[in-house]
Amino acid sequence: MSQFYANVCEVMQEIKELLLEKNEKYGNSALEPLGVFSKLSAKEGLLVRIDDKLKRIKNGSLDKDDEDVINDLIGYLVLLKIHENQESKYDELDGSHKWNKFEAVD
Repeated sequence: MSQFYANVCEVMQEIKELLLEKNEKYGNSALEPLGVFSKLSAKEGLLVRIDDKLKRIKNGSLDKDDEDVINDLIGYLVLLKIHENQESKYDELDGSHKWNKFEAVD
């Protein structure tokens, strides 16, 4: 096994553990938003969170030890990929353009 392979496996394991830990703590709130105050869809909510993390990076948050912005950003991108995969599977089944299970209810 190459060092690159080992490094990729190590980082991906960290992200996996982060996502599973947060899912256990908060439920599936990123992909199934509660929608009490915000009526954003799951996808829009993820995009807002990604924007927030990018803003923190731009503002120099990488120099601070208070939060792991990079792992959070990667985690949100993985969640966005999961959402897109599920939306794509749904589209293939019935031709719908929307994955209702992951959209906020009005």
